[in-house]
Amino acid sequence: MIQTYDEALSWIHGRLRLGMKPGLSRMEWMMERLGHPQEKIKAIHVAGTNGKGSTVSYIRNMLQEAGYKIGTFTSPYIETFNERISVNGQPISDDEIVSLLQVIKPLAEELEETELGGPTEFEVITAMALYYFGEASNIDFVIMEVGLGGRLDSTNVIHPLISIITSIGFDHMNILGDTIEEIAGEKAGIIKQHVPVITAIEQPEAIEVINIKAKEKNSPFYQLGHDFFILGHQSNDGESFTVKTQNKTFQNLHISMKGAHQVRNASLAVLAVHMLQDSGVVQIEDRQLVAGLEKTKWIGRFEEISKNPLVILDGAHNPEGVNSLVDTVEAHLKGKDIHIIFSALSDKKLDTMIRQLERIAKSLTFTSFDYPRAATTGELFENSSAGESINTVDNWREAVEAGVERVSSVENAALIITGSLYFISEVRGYLLN
Repeated sequence: MIQTYDEALSWIHGRLRLGMKPGLSRMEWMMERLGHPQEKIKAIHVAGTNGKGSTVSYIRNMLQEAGYKIGTFTSPYIETFNERISVNGQPISDDEIVSLLQVIKPLAEELEETELGGPTEFEVITAMALYYFGEASNIDFVIMEVGLGGRLDSTNVIHPLISIITSIGFDHMNILGDTIEEIAGEKAGIIKQHVPVITAIEQPEAIEVINIKAKEKNSPFYQLGHDFFILGHQSNDGESFTVKTQNKTFQNLHISMKGAHQVRNASLAVLAVHMLQDSGVVQIEDRQLVAGLEKTKWIGRFEEISKNPLVILDGAHNPEGVNSLVDTVEAHLKGKDIHIIFSALSDKKLDTMIRQLERIAKSLTFTSFDYPRAATTGELFENSSAGESINTVDNWREAVEAGVERVSSVENAALIITGSLYFISEVRGYLLN
């Protein structure tokens, strides 16, 4: 029997040996044995290539401002494993992790003996989250972030109030497919019968796939730029904008998180909360909605760790994320010399990401970190233009220290540390401690 938190984490992470096994059969088996906790929650389901975590956070803060108690399930974690299962933004305790695993571990071991095979790490954590939220009667709403794709993701056992698909991009193509249409089809798999779906997807071919799926399911479909709109967007100390829906205009909204992509994420969240309000599911005043948006932060997303010298962390871990980072730098750091430290997973589109970073970087340093799928500095360099401003430092701590020192001694410079969220997690802990 698991008795300590360290034992619990060791056992959970040990499930990584099973890799990824898309499919819902193991989750459905565990949910049945647990008394279907997923049916006891009022959920909002958030899928998408990028922007899931920020969208979850915007919705949580708005609902929390209105006095609701909100559970969230997100991944990966940045500071502590426990943050994956949080209530009102606070990770559950070590003791609660142990208690949950004491319930789930025997089921996982029993399941392992069946033809379905044992559950993966992510399936175990999802089951823990759903059991926790389902049994905690004082949780008003749960916002569930999809882990990978949607159709076969372990979170897809829920039947939500609203489904959100933030964006579609080329990521996890070995699992989700090689084309935008195939990837969109996987994301559209979260759409349930009669459940409204909201999206900020821009590619026409992806929109067509999602529209077809929504019609199949008789689900109302709301598309940014077609059914609701962003007006008057201005970049300042954050972003200011107006959101116009079919029956209401939310004027002079402000978010502290920087970037046009964050405005899109926030607009999705505003419409979702407005729809819950319209249907009588939540009671929220406009001032609470505005305040919730303003308070929202999401660590590791264009996060200023230091103002002097200016050091920014951003988990741009795929081409779309890097594109958003570049746009945000161009909007908010005009005239600054940009020095970048980059590390990524080897299964990403490294050449595309690096080419985009080279556009804005006065210097670009490649490094690596201790993770099974981390790209080596050699791999990163091979995917670059190999120009004079590009260098490699194998030890990421040395790379970070040298980078901070460089921007400390130069006026009007910024250090941006970016790439894999696993890398950002390590760097953030190191810099803050």
